[in-house]
Order: sequence, then structure tokens, then C-alpha cells
Amino acid sequence: MRSAFAFAVSLLVVPAAAARAEPPKLAVFDLEMIDTSLQGEVSGPRSDEQARLLRAGDQVRKELADSGKFRVLDIAPVNAAAHGSNLQACGGCDVKLAGELGADLVMTGVVQKVSNLILNINLYLRDVRSGQLLAAASADMRGNTDESWSRATDYLVRNRLLAPNYGVPKAQ
Repeated sequence: MRSAFAFAVSLLVVPAAAARAEPPKLAVFDLEMIDTSLQGEVSGPRSDEQARLLRAGDQVRKELADSGKFRVLDIAPVNAAAHGSNLQACGGCDVKLAGELGADLVMTGVVQKVSNLILNINLYLRDVRSGQLLAAASADMRGNTDESWSRATDYLVRNRLLAPNYGVPKAQ
């Protein structure tokens, strides 16, 4: 998966003259939840988890913007439409919404919850023009706490999305 990620993101590298231009514009949507736990089936969505989903999306946006490798766009103009869709299964509505923002790239994510002990965060990067999946990154976490979510999100950004060996283009 590492070499596939490096290859996919390396497709974003542009000729040297263009590389000095602004970094690619990226729309990062709030993460979504897939809850297959017994607790989720019985009780439905939890407010603390919904808040964590929003914080995780904010954390990804902040860390990627702070890296200088991306120009992270404000998703507010399309956020209501995004929240009204299942971005993982809407047939490309994430790409369409990101296109409305003028993005070059779009990132969506999902947290899969098996139980309060076993969760997984997945992030997906697509090219807005082609809709092609360029990269996917995943991290397991143990424990359903603010700290475990924050650490797993930070790990994904630092050690997958921004790691030099993953081929994300450097800002010039």
C-alpha cells in the first residue's frame, strides 16, 4: 500500500516551474461514522462521537494547512450538502462539491467503530478533475476517547499523508 500511495500522490507532482506556484487546493470534508457496534445499533449515534468526528476533520484541515503542502479550502459553502450525503457512497458527490469550491483535490474520511475498544480511521484523497482515488490512509485506534481519536488522526497526517516517503508534493 505504501508504494501505491507514493505512486498515486506522485502523479500530483508538476513540472518544476509550476511546482513553485501555490500548493494544490484541497477540500477536506468532515469525517463520517460507520458504527457496527452493538451499542450503536441499540442506542444510535452518540453526541460525543459526533463531536469527535467534527474535531478530527478540523484537526486534519489544520495539520495539512500548517504543513504548507496544501491550500486547505473553507468547506462552509457546501458543508450542509456534504452532511446531507453519505460521501463514501454517493457516486462522486464529494468530487462535485469540492469542484464547486474550486478544489484540485478532495479528502473524505470515515471512522469505523466495531466497539468502544476497536475503531479505525480511514482517509481518502481524490483528484477533483478525474474523480480518481489518489491515496488512502488508515490507522487503528484502541479506545473511544478524545485522546485516542486525536492521536490516531495526528498519526495519519504526520506518518502517512505528510511523510516524505509517501510522495506528497512539497510546497515551493
